[in-house]
Amino acid sequence: MNSDLKTTSLIDRHRELGAKLVPFAGYLMPIQYSSIIREHQAVRSAAGLFDVSHMGEFFVTGPEAENYLQYLTINDVSALAPGQAQYSAICNDAGRLLDDLIVYRLGDQEFMVVVNAANIAKDYQWFESHLPEQGVTLENRSDAISLIAFQGPRSRSILSEVLETNLTELPFYSLTTVQWRGRSLTVARTGYTGELGFEIFGDHDTIPVLWDGLLAAGKEAGVLPAGLGARDTLRLEMKYCLYGNDIDETTHPLEAGLGWITKLDKGEFIGRDALREAREHITRRLVCFELQERGIPRHGYDVYSGSEQIGRVTSGGQSPSLGKGIGLAYVARGWTKSGTEIEIDVRGKRLAATVVKPPFYTSGSLHS
Repeated sequence: MNSDLKTTSLIDRHRELGAKLVPFAGYLMPIQYSSIIREHQAVRSAAGLFDVSHMGEFFVTGPEAENYLQYLTINDVSALAPGQAQYSAICNDAGRLLDDLIVYRLGDQEFMVVVNAANIAKDYQWFESHLPEQGVTLENRSDAISLIAFQGPRSRSILSEVLETNLTELPFYSLTTVQWRGRSLTVARTGYTGELGFEIFGDHDTIPVLWDGLLAAGKEAGVLPAGLGARDTLRLEMKYCLYGNDIDETTHPLEAGLGWITKLDKGEFIGRDALREAREHITRRLVCFELQERGIPRHGYDVYSGSEQIGRVTSGGQSPSLGKGIGLAYVARGWTKSGTEIEIDVRGKRLAATVVKPPFYTSGSLHS
């Protein structure tokens, strides 16, 4: 195994649980413990516990912090009250996506920005290069923070029990601070699975203890540790984009279905002019499709209508919840409407597929 790979504070737990460990974004991370399907189903029916400590955390503070983030990101930071979170993204001057991220407003002049693990260095350089001369302090605390995600319909009751605090009143995309065993934890009701769930930020000593407590408290309910494999199948069923697959520096948010977080009228931000222009000339869109025949679509597979290639698959796999092949693909505008029949070239064989409305799977727990 590559000795240059970083490990998280939970690496010993992963090994004790028999996780299959793989290189991911510079880290040695668990892809699965038992099976991807079993872990996926645990999240949909009870809860799953994920180590996501590889994600990056930037702290932005100061009297100009809001204006700074308003200029860097495409969503409207000014709409956030302290204790609220917002899904957003950063674009370059051409309106192309550098990363998608979550902005947490901790206070009037304090924010935490969580970025994708593979983009930490690139993003920090981008943030740093746009710092104003005064009024903003930027700090990368990624290496000092451990982060776990506890996702599933039973997550709130079990987490409340272990933390000895009532999380019933915490709204979706909000956060709170909890004191636990003499340490401070940030608990956010956010996630990447489409289920009711939480992400808990803490130090490297406290998070492993909480990990143990959650698995012990949830054992009877069917809670399982879950790896990157289940994380991918869960997010795919919701049409949550994966940076590097569905969005990257060749795509812009409007064609990726992220127009709802792109506030073109909020004032000046990086990429706004290019996105206003792009809005009038969109030639493709990211769509959901379901296979009508047995097969598994994968990233990079071509999409056809008759003899014409009309697009390419960005993410795909077998849906554990639906029992069929599903995927995301950029397709030319004439084929983006729900119900449109297309074909996916799976290893040289054309398989019938249908464009469908997102998400593929709807959970009753997400907004409960």
